[in-house]
Amino acid sequence: MPGGRLTQQERRQIALGLADGLAYAEIARRLGRPTSTITREVMRNGGPAAYRADLAHRATERRAHRRRQTSVPRGAKAPPEEDHGRDAEAVRAYEETLTTVFIASGTPRMMARIMACLTLTDSGSLTAAELARHLQVSPASISKAITFLESQGLVRRERGEGRRERYGFDEDIWYQSMMASARSTAQIAETSRRGVGLMGAGTPAATRLENAARFLDFVAETMIDAAGKAREILLPQPGTASDGSPGAGADHG
Repeated sequence: MPGGRLTQQERRQIALGLADGLAYAEIARRLGRPTSTITREVMRNGGPAAYRADLAHRATERRAHRRRQTSVPRGAKAPPEEDHGRDAEAVRAYEETLTTVFIASGTPRMMARIMACLTLTDSGSLTAAELARHLQVSPASISKAITFLESQGLVRRERGEGRRERYGFDEDIWYQSMMASARSTAQIAETSRRGVGLMGAGTPAATRLENAARFLDFVAETMIDAAGKAREILLPQPGTASDGSPGAGADHG
């Protein structure tokens, strides 16, 4: 039924639509479902090339069973959270949509799930145990994913109460991410340029490498410039209030 969980028959129709080369929006229209529901369903079950209706249905049933078993550990109470009057089901659906977008951008699935979780956390940070409980995965999975995200500059680590560490985003995280991406792009450009002489200047291979280097140089420089300007305009600077006026720590001369 629209708004409820997908049925096995609906999943079979999704599989048929994918086989016919239909866009997610068209499949959604035929089923009377939001496009985001179809996108999320396909991406979390192997993508358009590997989607199998029966496998997707069984996987969903296993996830639902796991949630019922692990949502609140035996003998433990779920920590109280301020919901600010939000629709909990809508928030969960949005978190899955955000995860799907991160995956589509090239982020591995577990890392994408952590990024979405941290993005929607009002506190701005969570411990590894809290992440594991929310995502219903093992602490080892969280540790491995956090290590990757830290290497990409996508999460920050901070000391919490006692010896527990917390992980989260701050307002500068996307600037740091863009700069890391720009550095990676510039490195590819430089490596391409070094191959020009090796392949013989003027040969098709050398020309291809040279064109790639020029293109990637331009992209990297543009990314760095755009990220710097956006950071300066959109993000509060140290000692500055959110309205742009000098903050409490500013030097008034």
